[in-house]
Amino acid sequence: MYISQCHRSFQIPALAALVALAMSLSGCGVNNIPTYEESAKAAWSEVLNQYKRRSDLVPNLVETVKGFAEQERKVLTEVVEARAKATQVQANIPPDVLTNPDAMKKLQEAQNQLGGALGRLLAVIERYPDIKSGQNFLALQSELAGTENRISIARRDYIQSVRVYNTELKTIPGRWWKSFMYPTANEMATFEVPKETTTTPKVSF
Repeated sequence: MYISQCHRSFQIPALAALVALAMSLSGCGVNNIPTYEESAKAAWSEVLNQYKRRSDLVPNLVETVKGFAEQERKVLTEVVEARAKATQVQANIPPDVLTNPDAMKKLQEAQNQLGGALGRLLAVIERYPDIKSGQNFLALQSELAGTENRISIARRDYIQSVRVYNTELKTIPGRWWKSFMYPTANEMATFEVPKETTTTPKVSF
């Protein structure tokens, strides 16, 4: 019985030491890397979600304005083709896109082309009062403008999350935790957002 009591008496301090160690490690940022990584991944998912939202609006927009004069069909074709390319690229994103700068760049180029084509389409619609005053177009234009704003915000949040994560991997004590506990953690790829792609196309009514 004495041995059993001694065993229990040793267990309590050991447990307390483990709890104290866990609390001290937590305070030293041992969980920062996985926490920041998950935050960046969540922000990236929102970027993709908003890209899809924009892509989903294109068919209805095209249907609404397909009665363009013949000389404007080139602009409409550019939108359709840009949407097809962006959709294809997004559907074939490699699993390592977040740590693959080339894949990230390819995705961004396709999305920038789609955003530019949509901007040119909205500018052309200015010549057609009957189209730009229609209820269907007004609703779609409002949806598109809102989506462009959401895309801008989502990309900004992703860039910020990646900055925090990458900084953690490069600085102390994050660099130490990476070496000891997260050796497979790699810096995430980010992207530069051209100023013109963050500005919602302006359409006067």
